[in-house]
Amino acid sequence: ANSASGMAVHDDCKLKFLELKTKRAFRFIVFKIEEKQKQVIVEKLGEPAESYEDFCTHLPADECRYAVYDFEFLTKESVPKSRIFFIAWSPDTSKVRSKMIYASSKDRFKRELDGIQIELQATDPTEMGLDVFKSRAN
Repeated sequence: ANSASGMAVHDDCKLKFLELKTKRAFRFIVFKIEEKQKQVIVEKLGEPAESYEDFCTHLPADECRYAVYDFEFLTKESVPKSRIFFIAWSPDTSKVRSKMIYASSKDRFKRELDGIQIELQATDPTEMGLDVFKSRAN
């Protein structure tokens, strides 16, 4: 039972996150837990030109995922800024076992990604809509 919390984090996860954070090389990264390998891997890298809508299409409707999204916005003074969001995606329709594994591994995984500014938990797309990002980013 305690093997679930012992998920390794593939080096690629940290490397790609660093590239997103320092070079803005990606708009988003979707991470998946490979249960057989007992590790978190990079499932999808979003190009800088990809939109929020593109990002949403990569979150399966009935499977859990972790994701990082580089959200760019303008402050009230019209200054461009960005915040790095960590999203724990856990749709109601995903398997209970999957939800438990993602929930128990989340904090450890998040600690590996140095530079996350805001965390969102979402069970359906409305909980991570652009309006939610905007209200949390300021």
